[in-house]
Amino acid sequence: MALTESTMMALGSPAPSFSLPSTDGEQVTLANFEGKAGLVVMFICNHCPYVIHIAPALAKLAAEYQQKNIGFVAISSNDASTYPADSFELMKEEKAKQGYTFAYLYDESQAVAKAYNAACTPDIYLFDKEQKLVYRGQFDDTRPHRISSGNYDSSAAPATGADLKAALDLLLAGQAIPTKQYPSIGCNIKWKDS
Repeated sequence: MALTESTMMALGSPAPSFSLPSTDGEQVTLANFEGKAGLVVMFICNHCPYVIHIAPALAKLAAEYQQKNIGFVAISSNDASTYPADSFELMKEEKAKQGYTFAYLYDESQAVAKAYNAACTPDIYLFDKEQKLVYRGQFDDTRPHRISSGNYDSSAAPATGADLKAALDLLLAGQAIPTKQYPSIGCNIKWKDS
């Protein structure tokens, strides 16, 4: 696992379009989220300890803010041929296990991750009602504690989603989101050999 920071796409950037299959058997596009007060696009995966660390809080936060007309969508772009734990079939199981109320999409070609300049899991982007970027970076400042290779513990500092929640609250209140934002940190996206 290579610890990687998000690349921090320029604020004000339009959301790159996408059309990807979901674990629910539908094709989901950026246009599906038109009319929302905001849209959270997240690059996640099944096996990354940094995603596993935030998953319970993420599921709760998304369910809460979806009720406030915020769209949420998660995308896995990892190469499942070399990381079978991130396969499309196991994504279906992960969505059910975590109780995600948002679409979980598979970016098999990795073209969408490249369009977003996504670098790590989790990599989080918040767009406003015009689908312009207003926040990108960390879910919060907690991280899983590494016990040993492949073993992590989140109990000492559970994820809260404080940074994303603050940005969402300001967006919904019609207030400016501070431009000082902190990159997410996680496992690098597992790119295919080119």
